[in-house]
Amino acid sequence: MRRPGLLASTWVLFWKDLLLEWRSRARVNALVFFSLATLLLFSFALGPDTALLRRNAGGYLWLALLLSSVLALGESFRVERENSSLEGLRLVPVDTRSIFLAKGIANAVLLAALGVLLVPVLVALLDVRIVLSWGRLVTIIALGCLAIAAPGTLYGAIASHARARDVLLPLLLFPILIPALVAAAKGTALVFEGDPMTQFPSWIALLGSFDLLYWGLGFVLFPRVVEE
Repeated sequence: MRRPGLLASTWVLFWKDLLLEWRSRARVNALVFFSLATLLLFSFALGPDTALLRRNAGGYLWLALLLSSVLALGESFRVERENSSLEGLRLVPVDTRSIFLAKGIANAVLLAALGVLLVPVLVALLDVRIVLSWGRLVTIIALGCLAIAAPGTLYGAIASHARARDVLLPLLLFPILIPALVAAAKGTALVFEGDPMTQFPSWIALLGSFDLLYWGLGFVLFPRVVEE
């Protein structure tokens, strides 16, 4: 049997994950309601100070995405764990790294779609305005979600074999994501408030470097994680 290429395997597995999400939509619905509840909690907890809420809106967006990502990433290997599908995929003549790429990209797409969905909610709840272009906002959301998805997918595979996987995943993931979350929150705040000092490219460069580093590490290390 001819071994399929890395890109072809990644594409097939990526669409498999998206089709499973579309058919069940249980994880999508849970993510939407959980993230909306998180934003509502932030807005009510900080009281009627609208100036403070607008100033910190970028941080609230990424805190909601971070907390929601734990639910998304923890569930990304649930089907494979329950049905022993991961072992079946390993028996198929495909590159194991394509599983990481497909899972990671699917998680990033799911989180990015959630992030774009939350922006109008921020506008309605916190009265924020998009001063810079929508293109810059979508760019920062996409890079930030890629930064969460790469180590999250790797650690999600590790935690899926543990009994306390719901506790282990955030313990492994949150410290790693601090630089990416700071860059994403700062860049989002600049989109909402304006960028008179032209700091936005620097935060984009930091996020891009984080993405390259952790997607590269995940690509190299994932076969060992699956084997063990």
